[in-house]
Amino acid sequence: MATIKESALAYEPPQTKNIAELEYVSVDIDIAEETHQKNDGEEFTVKIAVIDNQKYRIPNSVLEGLKSILKKFPDTKYFCVDRSGAGMNTKYQVLPHQGKVSEVKVK
Repeated sequence: MATIKESALAYEPPQTKNIAELEYVSVDIDIAEETHQKNDGEEFTVKIAVIDNQKYRIPNSVLEGLKSILKKFPDTKYFCVDRSGAGMNTKYQVLPHQGKVSEVKVK
């Protein structure tokens, strides 16, 4: 049994990472929606993928980019996401990923 001190020192609050933190992702990975609340009480919904018990947020612009790739290259099996900027100025570029890979790999 752990003490409250040990538990407090080991505690890490749950965090949602970003899909761009993965080296590559399968186009067949399952996604879900989660609803959160801002500090002012306004609700918003995000799309997430759960990989190895870790949540990764999938911005809508990533879905739009992947849709464009799949229209042009319907046999695409994997993709990767390049992220630049920060906050409201964050931009995502979705790229097809080539070669033999496992389903998901964290950078």
